[in-house]
Amino acid sequence: MSKVLVPLASGFEEIEAMSIIDILRRADIDVVVAGLGKKQVVGAHGVKVQADAHIEDMNSDEFDMIVLPGGLLGATNLQEDEYVQKLLKDFDKQNKSIGAICAAPIALESAGVLKENYTCYPSFEANIREEGYITSQDVVSDENVMTSRGPATAMAFGLAIVAKLCGDEKSSEIKSQLLF
Repeated sequence: MSKVLVPLASGFEEIEAMSIIDILRRADIDVVVAGLGKKQVVGAHGVKVQADAHIEDMNSDEFDMIVLPGGLLGATNLQEDEYVQKLLKDFDKQNKSIGAICAAPIALESAGVLKENYTCYPSFEANIREEGYITSQDVVSDENVMTSRGPATAMAFGLAIVAKLCGDEKSSEIKSQLLF
């Protein structure tokens, strides 16, 4: 069974985080939600989520993938968190999968793990880098890094992660159940 780490920082985008976590768990992927600073994390729209663990207690050796939800404040907090930055570098050194959606690719760029091609929330590429930014795809994969655009693409992103970790058949099964 694959195991995925989802760090949540204050100001995370609720649709992105919850869609990804839900879809991965439907695929029987072990998802650990780790809060930055505290276990109860408040999203961009006031939704409170109880994390499973503290980010400081997480180790890249225990996981197959790390996925960062966006939200402007949440992404900035992920970018500024030393432990998240260390985890991203560790995942990349081990050639493990890394995912980010919406504004969260900014944390990947800061860690030096964002590959040449990526996508993010439209217009936010100016805060990351314009080279390699792709507008025509909801999900972009480049080497071990997968990125997506924003709240409306969160389900497609979650299904792409399932396909990567569990195969196309499992992704299609979940997609069918979701009427997507």
